[in-house]
Amino acid sequence: MQCGSLDNDASVSWKMNGTYVKAQHSLEGPRLILTNVSLNHTGLYTCFQKQDDDKHEAIFLQIGIPPLEPTITCRSNTYPQGFYCSWHQQHSTYINTTFDVEVQHNQRSLEVKKDLFHKNRCHVRFPEVFSSFPYKVNVTAINALGKASATKTFEESSIVKPDPPERVTATPIRFNPRRLEVSWHSPATWPDIDNFPLKYFLRYRPLIREQWQHVELSDTTSHNITDAYAGKEYIIQVAAKDTEIGTWSDWSVAVHATPWIEEPVPVVSTTEVEFHTGIMTAETKTSPMPCSNAPQKAEPPVGGAATVITFFSRLLLGMLLLLLM
Repeated sequence: MQCGSLDNDASVSWKMNGTYVKAQHSLEGPRLILTNVSLNHTGLYTCFQKQDDDKHEAIFLQIGIPPLEPTITCRSNTYPQGFYCSWHQQHSTYINTTFDVEVQHNQRSLEVKKDLFHKNRCHVRFPEVFSSFPYKVNVTAINALGKASATKTFEESSIVKPDPPERVTATPIRFNPRRLEVSWHSPATWPDIDNFPLKYFLRYRPLIREQWQHVELSDTTSHNITDAYAGKEYIIQVAAKDTEIGTWSDWSVAVHATPWIEEPVPVVSTTEVEFHTGIMTAETKTSPMPCSNAPQKAEPPVGGAATVITFFSRLLLGMLLLLLM
């Protein structure tokens, strides 16, 4: 780095971010030569002429590395409308790096539209459906230190992958302690569900177990689970796939549900049992507190006690008659 326009015999000193540059770097008059450069050398360099200590130059140095071959992935989640490709560097270059993208099909170049929200993504429309010609995507990474390219070739059917199903719900079924009713919607990004139908893959398991149970379904967006464990909480997910080509989507957002649980019957304290129309029913009755002024009518004794009282009554009557005579 050159310290301004000073002569070659000028004596200068250098600072990086306010600290004097270490001695292992080489000074040749007004020039600073950095050795064994690494990312740690990024910073603001200033130079001073020793006799007047005036700052003559300020240079911001940004250390970077040349680009590597980018990694490319392509996918169609809007089949048959088109597909998108995304790319990334395996390691950061630490300096501004741009990307040129070219897509070819059947020996002609296709229009490439950059994504408005994702920096390293572009969109391409299918020029025809059910094409047997492969697609060729070339991405070139370019920065001030060099450039590097990568190419990906694929057939249309290999990149079809829907987004996961949406609005998955799981509802307990009343009076069925082992059933759950699961429903979902096809992904909103899938443009033509009538002509390009999806099939679905349902998986579910109780939280107490690690093993999933699976059900594959066609032409339906609902399913009744009939073998759930009673009273156990379940986790449920759904994936989607074109019925003919492509691969399965990622799993949907997991939902949790528990089968119907019967509410416990309240305990009834029974003090009296009555019979109504031949059916025994339990009924609780509370006797009113007796009034202190009103005598309580005694119940007649039963059994042998009644016989004893009758015998003594007749004996007393006979003795009374004898005294009167």
